[in-house]
Order: sequence, then structure tokens, then C-alpha cells
Amino acid sequence: MTPTAALEEYSEQHINYLRIAISEAEKCVPTPTAFCVGCVLVVRLPIDGFIPVILSTGYSRELPGNTHAEANALAKARSLSPDQLASLFSEAALMLLPDILAHTDIYTTLEPCSVRTSGLAPCADALVASRVKRCFIGVGEPDNFVKCEGARKLQDAGIEVIWLPELQDECLAVARRGHQSREI
Repeated sequence: MTPTAALEEYSEQHINYLRIAISEAEKCVPTPTAFCVGCVLVVRLPIDGFIPVILSTGYSRELPGNTHAEANALAKARSLSPDQLASLFSEAALMLLPDILAHTDIYTTLEPCSVRTSGLAPCADALVASRVKRCFIGVGEPDNFVKCEGARKLQDAGIEVIWLPELQDECLAVARRGHQSREI
């Protein structure tokens, strides 16, 4: 495989994970006062040759309590038992979840929130606290409800932020399900 072909395959891999996140977002119950967001946590451990493994997925309002996609995916990852982790990774039984999260990429359809009008902790803060490696984002959060600075918060904390504009229109369309028609 040529270096260009390898790079294209790697880029296509990112797009495929964002498509999974879009599928998660489509599971959201639409509401006019919030976005429908999907998220996928993908781990690439050096002990497994950096082969990507989906750790968990999440979508907005999936779990009780006005929850967001990234927070739900993190909560589901934290609920995995050592046996469940070992079944996902060849040597993960030797690693604790915080160490696994340090090798985790987040794929999210919408920029992680930096402010919550509900008073709950923002997703950007949860991702920073989890020490994830990178965050791939489908589209920036529109200013419908709050001014979002989630990408900046992640970058300021040393988390690499990568925008995937190829699916921006799809991500925005699914995010706004349940909203009255607006100009994009």
C-alpha cells in the first residue's frame, strides 16, 4: 500500500466512525430545546498494534437525567467490568480504564458542549477530566442555545481536536431534528 493510499484509508476510517456517531444521534428523541448528538469512543492501544476498538457509544438523552452523548459514552465505558474490558483488548486486564481512555479517540457529531443551561457539567470538561487523546468533530455547535467553546477548551487542555467537514451537513441535520426550520 502506498503512503497516500494508507492515509486515505486512515481518513476513511475516521469518516466511518463519524457515520456510526450519526447513527447514534438518529436514536435521540428529538426536542426543540436541545440538539440530537451521537458519540463513539474508539481505543487504539499500542499493545494491540493500534488496531481500533469501539469502547462504547452514546447519544443525547440516552440515559436518565438530561444527559449528553459524550457523557453517556463515558458513563457506559466506566460501567464496563474488568472482564468486559479484557474481552475487548488482548491485555486490557492489565490496564485500568483511565489508562485506556488516554488512548481513546472521541468521534462526536457536534462540538462537545462547554456550557450547560441545566447546570450539569459540560461534556468538554468530562473529556478533559478523562484525559482522552483526540476529539474528531463533525460540526461546530450552532449558537441556538449557548455560545459553545468546547473545541477551544479541549485544545487548551492538550487534547487534539480534528474537524471532519465531510459529513458536516449530515451532522447538522441530525442535530436539529425536532427544531423548527432554520437557515443553516
